Amino acid sequence: MNDQHMDGPDAAHTRPEGLADETVEALGKLSEALETVERARGRLYDLHQLIGHADLMLDDAVSLLRAAGHDKVADRVATDVLGRNVIAGRWTFQIVEDFDDGYYSTFKAVEKDARDELAQGRRHLFEAEMKERRRTHGRAGHEATP
Repeated sequence: MNDQHMDGPDAAHTRPEGLADETVEALGKLSEALETVERARGRLYDLHQLIGHADLMLDDAVSLLRAAGHDKVADRVATDVLGRNVIAGRWTFQIVEDFDDGYYSTFKAVEKDARDELAQGRRHLFEAEMKERRRTHGRAGHEATP
């Protein structure tokens, strides 16, 4: 074995023999798209937690409005906003569940199946090859593996 190969990526991040550049690029783009969906999912959970927190804050707002003698405004907040569905028939937990059980789980399964079928299940081949091209071999902080 030559020194450069010993200094290269681990087997899990090495292109299977015969895998074309176009396939590595396509799988990289599919992975990148999934990573973007992961970020969107995080924002959906942000929405879920922020709306939930805001709804709980309305309890204090209603109490303070009542204490200040503004019962009509407090009643409107309590009946029109507090506990209201965010979209038709759904609170945010239901939106998150629908997203996770539908679009998200399907996307994750399709991406994994594509990697399994085309690249022996190996992940981040595009990035691993980019790392090999960009790092300085033999330089501290540029090691191929931990």
